[in-house]
Amino acid sequence: MKKLIFQMSVSLDGYVEGPNHEIDWHLVDEEFNAYAVEVLQATDVLIMGRRTYELMAGYWPTAADNDPVVKEKMNNTPKLVFSRTLKKVEWQNSRLAVGSIADEVARLKQVPGDGLLPVGGSELAASFLEQGLMDELRIILTPILLGGGKTVFDGIKKRYPLRLLSTKGFKSGNVVVTYEPTLR
Repeated sequence: MKKLIFQMSVSLDGYVEGPNHEIDWHLVDEEFNAYAVEVLQATDVLIMGRRTYELMAGYWPTAADNDPVVKEKMNNTPKLVFSRTLKKVEWQNSRLAVGSIADEVARLKQVPGDGLLPVGGSELAASFLEQGLMDELRIILTPILLGGGKTVFDGIKKRYPLRLLSTKGFKSGNVVVTYEPTLR
């Protein structure tokens, strides 16, 4: 069965973006890029909210300075977009979710195969977590302190015990910490 996974870079003080929405602090080098390619190779559908969709759709179709494999996978992988305000999505292989979050995720998980369903956007991920739909959380700890900004799970309403599945360190100082929720 497919796994619904949240993966996001987070500063050591818990922020996913700086006070002015900046993400220029992410550390991406050859080693981390290879990891990103590995994740994308295993991905069946990218799931995102409106803000993440708009950022990605504005960047990836014309990105020139990235690994061509990452660019190809980002543009060609099917994308499911959750939004209360968008009326249409135009980035190739994108579709706007029409059902509830629970219905859409249940449908995706039932498609044969063992691919991943990565979720982009911390608000959407919090919603998936609160509905008991999240299978894994991959937090990419980035060695920086931002001192302010948006927290990774801003808005969750209760505690969520997690079980450590793995850690993976990179020469850059990034560390991917993978957890699974223990209560759903």
